[in-house]
Amino acid sequence: MAAQTPEKEYTMEEVAKHNKANDCWLVIGNANTGGPKVYDVSSYLDDHPGGAEVMLDVSGQDADEFFEDIGHSNDARAELAKHCIGVLKLSEAELEKRRLEAEKKKGGGGGGSMGLIAVIGVVVAVGYFYYKNNLA
Repeated sequence: MAAQTPEKEYTMEEVAKHNKANDCWLVIGNANTGGPKVYDVSSYLDDHPGGAEVMLDVSGQDADEFFEDIGHSNDARAELAKHCIGVLKLSEAELEKRRLEAEKKKGGGGGGSMGLIAVIGVVVAVGYFYYKNNLA
């Protein structure tokens, strides 16, 4: 069995240069999906169901959050895989930044506003009972 060729590595600086309709690269992927990969989608722009403009808006950038927020199908993910040209090379600082952002997203999902609503509810209830028992 032949040894697998290592994937080509690209930096964000390299990816950022590919931000035109005839040269459109995206970074998609995170720790949960096998890591950030680099995709050359130039030949797919006209075939994209959402239109070329959608991808051009994030060309030369990390488009992972955008891609995941849309909720792409398995067919879309299979199509994307055909355009993979390598992986994103990350420095230790970039890895740590991504790890902290992922942790923040995982832990921060709106709990603060729910806590505020609970406190307001308690204050209103206490105020109501105080009013009812002392002033009425």
